[in-house]
Amino acid sequence: MEKTVFEQSVQINASSTIVERCITDLDLMHRWLNPVLRCQPVGEWSTKIGSRSRFIIKIPVIEPTLKSVVVEREPGLIVWEFDGFFKGRDRWECQPNPKGTQLINRFEFEIPNPLIGWGFDRFAANWTKNDMKAQLKRLKRVAEEVYQTECS
Repeated sequence: MEKTVFEQSVQINASSTIVERCITDLDLMHRWLNPVLRCQPVGEWSTKIGSRSRFIIKIPVIEPTLKSVVVEREPGLIVWEFDGFFKGRDRWECQPNPKGTQLINRFEFEIPNPLIGWGFDRFAANWTKNDMKAQLKRLKRVAEEVYQTECS
């Protein structure tokens, strides 16, 4: 089983604290997550180490689910570890710079089931990469909007 890594970044014209809030605040997160994806906390929502949640893909009947746990947390950094049809990590890092924040998203994973892996490689890999780009664009829009609202 080989590890697949997708990494993308975007420059956001907002402070890293605002960008981080867009990643860690559940209401803001749902504004930029893919609409077919739902994040559901297990217990009370938190992004502290050990906090658990489920990411559910809204496909009727089967609703594939990834269980996640926060495994790294520092100011400007959060890493969710996933287990389900994917096993891996989703790392979000905010790097402040003079223009605002460079946000880096690194999704690294393995697919334990060879049949699902084959299907992913053939049908979903490019969709996933494009979806990551689209999510970063939506997150950028949300963060810049929140930043403008709070700084005006």
